This record gives sequence, structure tokens and C-alpha cells, in this order.
Amino acid sequence: MQNLLRSKATSVIATLCNNGFTAYFAGGCVRDRLMGVSPKDYDIATNATPSEIAKLFPRHRMVGAHFGVVLVKHDGMDFEVATFREDGSYGDGRRPDDVCFSTPEKDAQRRDFTINGLFENPVDDKVIDFVDGRQDIDARCIRAIGNPVKRFEEDYLRLLRAIRFAARFEFDIEPVTWAALCDHSAKVAAISMERIREELRQILIHPNRLRGFDLLVESGIMAQILPEILVLQGCEQPPEFHPEGDVFVHTRIMLDMLPDDASETLVWAVLLHDIAKPATQTFDDDGRIRFNGHDKAGAEMAEKILRRLKSPNALIDSVAEMVSQHMNFMNVTKMKRSTLRRFMGRPTFDDEIELHRVDCGSSNGITENYQFALEKQREFANEPVIPPPLISGKDLIQRGWKPGPEMGKLLTEFQNMQLDGALADRESAIAHLDTLTPPG
Repeated sequence: MQNLLRSKATSVIATLCNNGFTAYFAGGCVRDRLMGVSPKDYDIATNATPSEIAKLFPRHRMVGAHFGVVLVKHDGMDFEVATFREDGSYGDGRRPDDVCFSTPEKDAQRRDFTINGLFENPVDDKVIDFVDGRQDIDARCIRAIGNPVKRFEEDYLRLLRAIRFAARFEFDIEPVTWAALCDHSAKVAAISMERIREELRQILIHPNRLRGFDLLVESGIMAQILPEILVLQGCEQPPEFHPEGDVFVHTRIMLDMLPDDASETLVWAVLLHDIAKPATQTFDDDGRIRFNGHDKAGAEMAEKILRRLKSPNALIDSVAEMVSQHMNFMNVTKMKRSTLRRFMGRPTFDDEIELHRVDCGSSNGITENYQFALEKQREFANEPVIPPPLISGKDLIQRGWKPGPEMGKLLTEFQNMQLDGALADRESAIAHLDTLTPPG
């Protein structure tokens, strides 16, 4: 697939070159290939204007003609083709107020980081480097092109992008670039929440999420976008249960323990599962620390935080559910079979059991409840955790029951008996139902 994608992108470049234009691969696809990573897409830069691009590729869509960007559909695949340009001033800290079409050298200078300022001519397999990007790839370094203050002021999202690239590639941020990033950390407040959330998502779902987390904290950006996380620092916990330290340290260790492919829902649940501990911390007369109700209060806080970040409703609901339920694992060995099956039958349970694993692994190391839940998962693997009910409201109505709370209560009782194993099939359920007399 990658060879096919590159081949078709090269064909777009060939069409431009055969018509007298200059055209190169640009940005991330060049960087990734030099690093031995298969590019997910290929962006193309050219000296052809948008109208000239449109004439050569009838199947196109103007997605940013003002900025010289045309989406070209070629052989069933989409490629962004952009005209080499220079940017004017950035009045809104996001987009240039005006642009003028220019040369490859000038186009490279307007980009964010040196590793993203590279071009490649696929015809002769030559990399065109005006910004020492190859040198910084070899040095494993994130460096702003030109003056880092100016680069960040052009688009404050670059503050987060620098951290994302540093975490993703395990690169260091060059000192002058890092100083400018830290000095401008408060400027993330000017970025729309939707753009912040997308950068956070990409940082959190990457296996190197802990490095991203640390850089967000160290740069001062975390204080701007998730100040609640910093409140966890210094919130002490009972040492007999949490020898690792305060809530912040505990949360950080949990992030590091997550599998590489952890879902976004799971990562957010780990970040926010103890978010209400500072607000609920109390001390007994003997000095014992307690956090009564931190799970339910945490679910409310998690919902508010994720709504502030403009997160999808499905993510908000799932994370809030996981935070609300995470303390219930201490009770799994004592639950009735029906209660346990309902607990395990919820759609967030697979992520919850992983949350519980890293919660214990980062603190007291006790795995009894985790192992019990795993065992029950295996036991229930060959059947639905919550099987279809053996009787329905229709069965009750046929026997004289009237719709209402009493009917709902009875249906729940029957399902509990089914989950507990007291009713094995529909015949036994109907037989039991026929021994009951409808009220009234």
C-alpha cells in the first residue's frame, strides 16, 4: 500500500514537471522517510499556481486557494498540492493575513521546525534541504526554523506540536526553541479548544505519552490547559497503600505502565481517576488520610474537564463512568454473581480492568481483585456476560400484570435469578412466573 501511495504521489509530481513546473514532496512525508517510517500521506509543493494545478487535474477541490492549496484526486487517492509561498503577518496567531507565491527556499523558511522543512524530488531521489533539517534529524533535535519566538507567535499551536514531535520521536527540543516555548506557554489560551484537544489526543494515544506528559508539565503548558493535574502534586496518600508517593507521582507511574495501544478513553481515565483526591482529602484524629467519595466527585470533575476541552460525548460518558466505578474493584470478590455480571457487562469494563491493573501496580502491588476479575472474564467468555432475558414484559402482561414500576422490578428480579444461575432456561422461568400472583 505504501509503495502504491508513493507511486501515485510521484505520478502527480511527474504531471506537474512534464508541464514545465517544479514540484517536490514536502514536510512530514520527507521527514518520515528519512527516519525509516512509512509516510501516511504525501504532501506536494510546487511553483504552479492553484489555477494552473486545477487545469492539470480536473478532479480537484479548492481547499485553500487563498493559501495556494488544492486537493487533487488522482487514481482514487487524494493529495494536497500547495504552491510555494511566503506568509505575511499573523494577526490571529493562527493563519497569515496574506500570502504571496514564492520559491522553495522561501517556502521552507515559513515552516515550523527544521525537520518539517524538507523537500524531496522523487524523480532523482534527492532531498532538498534549506534549513539543516537532515542534520537535526541525525541529532534527534526539534529546532524552530529561524527565530523561534516568531515561529510560535505565527501559530501558537506550534507550542503543542513541538512537544508532540519531541515525544513521538524521542527528540530533544533545542535550548533556544525550548526557552521560547516556555516563555510563550500562556499563549495556548489563544488556541481553540478543538485544536488543543486534537494535539492532546495525539500525545496521549502515542506509546511515548509519558514524555509528552512531562514536557507539558515542565513547559508550563499543563498549567494552562489542565491545571487540575498540577493540583495533584503534593497531595499525599496513605503510605501503607501508596508507598510510591503523592497522587501526581501515582498518576504519572500509571501512564508509564499503560500498554502502547491503550485507548484514548483509558488514558484519560488514568489521568483523571484520582482528580478529586485533593478536594476530598481529610485526616482522621490519628492522622490517617482519607479520600471519601473521590470516585463520584472525580467523575463529575472529569466530565467538566472533558467538556471544557470540547471532547466527544461518547468519550466524556465513558471516562466519567470509569472514574466513577474504579473503586468498585475492591468489592468484586464479594459481589453476588448477578451483580458481578452486571458490573462486568458494561461497555467500559475492558478498559476498566486495565485501569485497575495499573492502579494497583503503581501503588500497593496487590493483584487479588484483578486476578479474580480476569478469572471471571475467562469463565464468562463462552457466553454473553449479560444474556438475553428469559422472560419479557409481554409474558407478564399475558398473565395479568400491568405495566409500571412493579413490572420493571419483577423483570429485574428474574434477570438477577438468571445471572445467579437460579433460572437456567425459559421453561424454568415461566414455571416460576406461573407460581406468582399479579397484584390487585
